[in-house]
Amino acid sequence: MLPALLIPAALVLSFWAGPAVRAGDAKFGQSCNRDHQKLQEGTYQFQTDCDAMTFCAENSTCAHKGCRSDEFPFGYPKNAKLPNKCPKGFFCPDEQDLCQPLIPVGSPCQFNRDDECEGPPNFKELADTSGFGLNVNGSVCLNNICMWANVTVGQPCVVQNTAYTAYGPDGEFIDIVSRGNCRVGLYCDAQTHLCVQNKAIGETCDADKECETYNCLDSGVCGDRADTPRQVGKWVYVVVGVCIFGGMAGTLVGLYFIHRKDRNQEREKRLQYWREQNAFRQNIMQMQETARNSLMSFTPGGSPRSTMYGRDQVQSEDSQVPMLHAASKSSALRYYVSDDSSQIDDRSDEDLMMRRRDHGPSHGERF
Repeated sequence: MLPALLIPAALVLSFWAGPAVRAGDAKFGQSCNRDHQKLQEGTYQFQTDCDAMTFCAENSTCAHKGCRSDEFPFGYPKNAKLPNKCPKGFFCPDEQDLCQPLIPVGSPCQFNRDDECEGPPNFKELADTSGFGLNVNGSVCLNNICMWANVTVGQPCVVQNTAYTAYGPDGEFIDIVSRGNCRVGLYCDAQTHLCVQNKAIGETCDADKECETYNCLDSGVCGDRADTPRQVGKWVYVVVGVCIFGGMAGTLVGLYFIHRKDRNQEREKRLQYWREQNAFRQNIMQMQETARNSLMSFTPGGSPRSTMYGRDQVQSEDSQVPMLHAASKSSALRYYVSDDSSQIDDRSDEDLMMRRRDHGPSHGERF
């Protein structure tokens, strides 16, 4: 732990850049320099040469920490053994070397370590329960000195203004935090150094500490607490619900029309394909009909007759019948009688021609 007389020096060193230091790199047993211990500028976080699990001991080597201040300390790996927290009446300093007894009022303390100071006898009455961290058990550490937060209205008080580095949408800016030793519900005026009653919501203010909600708006008036939950009207829920269900319904309707358009396009493609195939089939049927008429138009002497203007001009009705019907036969008879009482051979044209060429006309046969 830093000696009590060196605490203000460490605070001064936090504003000095100094040589480049790789803070937090040294592990257990490695060398370190206690002169490098300081508070980081802007955040006032304690820095040392050792890593998060060790501290710089008096022999200038990194040793395991002997205590911790936080419930979940930073820098420890998963399932690591954590040092114990200090019991009641003790505190763990920034170096976290070992637990030490609470410091009596008026004694030096480390920067903003209200928990290092011993509480007053009526600490339950003075303790801050607002959650703003105004004091710890009625004690505050202002300007590195332990004090009790028991000053009443109109009485002289001590103020401490600290400039922190904050970050916003427009970059870095300075956020000044002002603390005092006034009782809860009062603040220490930086101009008069007297305790003044906190202001209610809607009153004009210049700093957060002036408002009882600790939130001075940019408009210069005290606003609600920063952690106040937002309450919206019931109509907002109704509008949001309607928008959600309306969006779902609109999406479903839009998908329906899009899919219907795609189905119509696919149906038109299939219909066009069927038409083309049907036209192709009709062309094949006509070619077959023409070829059969051409074969049947030959006479026994070999003289052809016109396929378009033949003597009989016999046209088969099967040319307009689908191929499935043409392929099937309704009867096993090879001959049948037509409407004009003439016999028609149901065999193929090629069979007829081959039989005529092989046997030739017999005696007494007429055509």
